[in-house]
Amino acid sequence: MEQLLKILEDNARLPIEDIATMLNKSSAEVAAMIDLARAQGIIKGYKTLVDWEKAGVNRVEAVIELNVSPKKSRGFDEIAATIAAFDEVESVLLMSGGYDLQLVIKGQTFQEIALFVAKRLSPLDDVLSTATHFVLRTYKKEGRLYQDEEIDERECTVL
Repeated sequence: MEQLLKILEDNARLPIEDIATMLNKSSAEVAAMIDLARAQGIIKGYKTLVDWEKAGVNRVEAVIELNVSPKKSRGFDEIAATIAAFDEVESVLLMSGGYDLQLVIKGQTFQEIALFVAKRLSPLDDVLSTATHFVLRTYKKEGRLYQDEEIDERECTVL
């Protein structure tokens, strides 16, 4: 199963026949393995990575560090579930170290994200502090390089 999951993680669009050949299994066996992994919640979904900048679409991403006050009975789960329910929130991670939760937020403008933090996130009772870091450029994401090879502008001459 682990080999199948690694293959799908690298390229979920591979035809089942190709995966079956790679695993030395029949297509029916591979399809059954994928169905089982979905049913067990191991496969959470499939996602296309899009370079929104190249697509000409305004998208802003921010990483937000949160310090929160966990509930005695549920720890961080309750506040994490509340935050995860916001449409703007792409991910919520419980962290070790200097802060409790890390969020990845997406919006169309810097102002939209700032307003989300100020009006919706910070007012939550369990949120003690936030630190917002805007993503200025993505070089690599989920194992995929985003940037084409660029010319070093210092080496260019003006004609």
